[in-house]
Amino acid sequence: MARWTGEWLPGTGSGPGSENRTAPKWPGETFGLPESGVGSVAGFGSRLLALVIDLVLAGLITTLFVRYDVQDVAAMQTFNRWAGVVWAVITTVPAMFFGFTPGMGAVGVRVARLDGATMVGPWRAVLRMVLTVVIVPALVRNTDGRSWLDRVTGTVVIRMR
Repeated sequence: MARWTGEWLPGTGSGPGSENRTAPKWPGETFGLPESGVGSVAGFGSRLLALVIDLVLAGLITTLFVRYDVQDVAAMQTFNRWAGVVWAVITTVPAMFFGFTPGMGAVGVRVARLDGATMVGPWRAVLRMVLTVVIVPALVRNTDGRSWLDRVTGTVVIRMR
């Protein structure tokens, strides 16, 4: 996929001027991350599972406060709007301060900044959430296992255990 999309965002290997560089042997090698275990780049499956857990959790929390009725279109539109707001909050706020969402914590992955700072911070967390909603930036990945949203925010999703 990286060859098709090119590396028009900073942070990885292929693209103009990369002819003299060798391809990384494993995702994250470019950034000094281990090949496997704690601190290695998280795979797509664990990232997807974390997203699904966050979405289910947002729906469950929303059912506590908003009427859920699959037969009533207006009620379901209201429910879905509020579920989206709840999802945005439960993915942005924890990621901002702790580096992981509830789903990421359950799966054992977290967001780490490439510059070594401990907190992801507000603008990175909000931008990650917005780009996840768009879907395509979260799906297109490069040889380092980073999606567009990781490259735009200068982050990488790594394993915690």
